[in-house]
Order: sequence, then structure tokens, then C-alpha cells
Amino acid sequence: MDAYLDIETTGFIGGRSYPTVVGIAVDFPGDWSTTQLVGNGITADAVLHLLEGVTTIFTFNGASFDLPFLAWNPGVDLRRRFEHRDLMRESRRAGLKGGLKAIEKALGVARNLPDMAGYDAVLLWDKYCREDNHDALDMLLEYNRDDVENLRVLRNILEDENWNLD
Repeated sequence: MDAYLDIETTGFIGGRSYPTVVGIAVDFPGDWSTTQLVGNGITADAVLHLLEGVTTIFTFNGASFDLPFLAWNPGVDLRRRFEHRDLMRESRRAGLKGGLKAIEKALGVARNLPDMAGYDAVLLWDKYCREDNHDALDMLLEYNRDDVENLRVLRNILEDENWNLD
């Protein structure tokens, strides 16, 4: 079974940084389910629970960011437990350049929040924490959901176009 994973954080690994949202979409046979862990709900046990039955995790730049970050905080090394396919690397092999949003745009993949970028996610979390602004949290969760669910779309495009990805 496959899962698609994307995280939002307060910054890079180290210091006081921590994950703010972990989005995981699991492709159960005949069922598509997306779940998001938020703030203090992000624990190693919670992440592993969402990944029960999964064999392969798909990310975008997850080999360099998402998976190492989660290994650091909350301390769950998914690289040791699951097969991992980094769609950024597969996109590069297919000749696609740029980050996830640029590749989505080039391929005509829609987003609910097309003008948002990663740093906006940091600002939304800060606004949520400082002002208890639930609209900011809702927007952050929508942004993360787009990231997670568009990983499946990107994978399907890459596979449907018969790019040699293996």
C-alpha cells in the first residue's frame, strides 16, 4: 500500500524548529484517505499509526527534508521502516525543473491556494499560535492537503507519461 507524505515546519532542522503539520494520504485499495497531524499531535506513534499497512512512502524532496526532519523531531526514522520514492528526483530524471509548485504549474495541476509558498506556511502557523487564528490554521491545512494530494497526481502523470523512472 502507498502513502503520500508532506510536512510543514517552523524552519530547518535544528534549534527550536519543529513540525507544525504532517499530512499523510494513504491509498487503501478502493479508498483514498488524507489525515493531518497538527502541533503537539505530531508524535512518532501517531505518524506510525497513520502508516500502518503502508509499504512505500512518496514525497517531494523528502529524502533531503521531510524524512530527515521527522527522524530528528519527533524521532521516527521512516527511512528504516518503509520504501521511499522521492518524486523530486523522479521529476528531475523526467526533465522537469523547479519545486513542486513550479512542476505542478508546468503540468497543469491545479491547487486551491496557487499563490502560497513554503514560507507562507511558516507565517500562517505563527499567526495561528500568536492570535489563536483558526482561519490561518485552516489555510495552512488546506495548503498542506494540496501538497499531499498533488503528490499522487504528480506520480500518476510521471507514470502515465512512461518516463523511465526506475
